[in-house]
Amino acid sequence: MKTLTDHFDRIAALYPDKKAVSDEQETLTYGELAQQAKGIGTALARTGAKRRAVSLFLHKTPRCVAAMLGTSYSGNFYVVTDPDMPPERIRMTYETLDPAAVITEPALLETLRQTGFSGQVFLIDEVRCEAPDPALLQEVASQALSTDPLYCLFTSGSTGVPKGTVVTHANVIAYTDWFIHAFHIDSTCIFGSQTPFYFSMSVTDLFGALRTGAELVILPKKFFAFPIRLLQFMEQRQVNIIYWVPSALSIIANADLFRYVRPQTLKTVLFAGEVMPVKQLNYWRSFYPDALFANLFGPTETTDICTYYVVDRPFQETEALPIGRACEGCQVMVIGPDGKECAPGEEGELYVRGPFVAPGYYHAPDKTAAAFVQNPLQQAYPEIVYKTGDIVRTNDRGELIYCGRVDHQIKHFGYRIELGEIEAAAMAVDQVFAAACLFDAAGDRILLLYEGKVPEEDVQTALKDRLPGYMLPAMVKKLAAMPHNQNGKIDRSRLKAEYIG
Repeated sequence: MKTLTDHFDRIAALYPDKKAVSDEQETLTYGELAQQAKGIGTALARTGAKRRAVSLFLHKTPRCVAAMLGTSYSGNFYVVTDPDMPPERIRMTYETLDPAAVITEPALLETLRQTGFSGQVFLIDEVRCEAPDPALLQEVASQALSTDPLYCLFTSGSTGVPKGTVVTHANVIAYTDWFIHAFHIDSTCIFGSQTPFYFSMSVTDLFGALRTGAELVILPKKFFAFPIRLLQFMEQRQVNIIYWVPSALSIIANADLFRYVRPQTLKTVLFAGEVMPVKQLNYWRSFYPDALFANLFGPTETTDICTYYVVDRPFQETEALPIGRACEGCQVMVIGPDGKECAPGEEGELYVRGPFVAPGYYHAPDKTAAAFVQNPLQQAYPEIVYKTGDIVRTNDRGELIYCGRVDHQIKHFGYRIELGEIEAAAMAVDQVFAAACLFDAAGDRILLLYEGKVPEEDVQTALKDRLPGYMLPAMVKKLAAMPHNQNGKIDRSRLKAEYIG
């Protein structure tokens, strides 16, 4: 089977009446999802576009999943575009993409107009009711290759222009092969989906579900502001596996919500996207002692994940949680500044090779060449690997430990410092729920911002017991609430703009 839709066809034929994807308002069975996706694919294929971008200007709903698959059936690749993003940012992505079409809904047409897009527009509720044309879809499928793009996902660019990572069918198939095997995903799984569809983490539970006959339950975003309702909804839908960002998990732990509601069906808790604070992890583990917990790690450019660690022992709040070992099907290397492999315990940059690695960025050859490079450990034949920008080391168990980002490492008082180490020390303070450390290069100052119930002076005192003097923040400030971006992570850009300028 060459494409993701080939795999989906097999599952839809096996489980036509089983729930595939649902939210508060709508549920689609595998048969209904396949029918709607093929209708969308037929409408798009009639435009004659091939291997071009189709923007899905839609909110996170079951019909958006149908549009993703439908775009694939048409021989094109999808780009989920967040309608809540500033129109100027959307305009920049459209300049890069030059989409063949946009799929949206009537309520979003005015917002779409503000982006300046003047191409072909399809309304989701019209095209998903289109009658599929089997002959046309078969003709498209006969020309498809596993190396064709499945989607393009935009992330922040250092120049302020978003960059789009192109991910192929082969990437997603190889990656989900690992995920399904590693975590025993099958048709009995019911995923509680937290992350937006324009965030790489969503690829894991979405396609892990669609390749196995599992159910994807879209958790309403509004419930994360009312987490008791979130837990009740999960209980009602019998969610048994989640893959969330740590900030979302921490909402539950910080409010001690399991004292009031605890979903009984939950068996697997996976997390990625940020450093998982051990204090909040220990809270979850205390209420689910028999559940599987795993720390997944990787960038968008490796489809989603390249290393993982299944939590197999207790951790103190001051300890760093490992990011583990390479996923089966890919390989990682720790490379020093000299281009050679680091010895155990030495810090170096993480490189990734294998079929999870994306081909590069869309319409960005310079950015692609800077990050997708020749394997430094062998020069005998062409082999492109991904240079992640993540600093790691191996511990005495052979597990990888995340040490920070190349671009988060600062020099202060002549010392090289990882801001993440200061954040970890703050998170170990009792009643600190979230922390973000910033560096004011102009003023040569370290700033620590935190959310919690402990006074600023107590945090400062605790840090003096945990950190050397040159790492102590010049300012410690308590916030009423930590800002979060659309992906659920701490919004560091907003904090920098407010506190550094």
